[in-house]
Amino acid sequence: MRVATWNVNSVTARVDRLLGWLGTAKPDVLCLQELKSTDEAFPTGQVAELGYQAATWGTGRWNGVAILSRHDITDVRRGWDGLPEFEGVTEPRAITATCGGVRVTSVYVPNGREVGHAHYEYKLAWLDSLTAAVAAPARAGLPYAVLGDFNIAPTDTDVWDISLFTESTHVTPAERAKLADLRARGLTEVLPRALKYDKPYTYWDYRQLAFPKNNGMRIDLVFGNEAFAGAVTDAYVDREERKGKGGSDHAPVVVDLDL
Repeated sequence: MRVATWNVNSVTARVDRLLGWLGTAKPDVLCLQELKSTDEAFPTGQVAELGYQAATWGTGRWNGVAILSRHDITDVRRGWDGLPEFEGVTEPRAITATCGGVRVTSVYVPNGREVGHAHYEYKLAWLDSLTAAVAAPARAGLPYAVLGDFNIAPTDTDVWDISLFTESTHVTPAERAKLADLRARGLTEVLPRALKYDKPYTYWDYRQLAFPKNNGMRIDLVFGNEAFAGAVTDAYVDREERKGKGGSDHAPVVVDLDL
């Protein structure tokens, strides 16, 4: 089975890229983030022509998440009890479903904006909520993974120049401690290999030639329980999809499983 995650950065703007990648990479399950689409505007019919069912949660703002599957999608859950709000709004940042005997949660963790900002505190609270929510599926019998855009670089080596991030979000001890809390729930990080260069970055800014210079960050992450992580045969960042005009600023992360 092939499971992947991809911050598509607007599914409507990149529907051709999405359809093309589904046709070539052929994931069995694909978790998407940053849809910037309503449920009604999602290209459900177009992905269905390629054999994929879709479970979506989008309101047309700058977030939104989805799960696509070539297997039946069952037991779909949007968010969870106690999901934090920001400025009185419950944002569509997590969706969970079972696909072909594997349970997945697609997450788009809040960015945090600036250390000390209300959005940063929201990010930390949201991660606490996520950690509590994954405890039960992580212990269940099914292979389970929580994957998506975490907006956190787990280590200093996961950014191209840590000296440029001393006052920034994404690398603070508080954020990284939340990842440690997540792992403590019985989850192991699945580390991908790079297709080029020595670091498996997953995000490159559109500005200042960041992609050709490989000035990237690894912030799209995969955490699996024992049944999931123990079945992994390969994992890589599909850097090729980031190339060319009109791509997302993130590359897909692909995980192959012997299931």
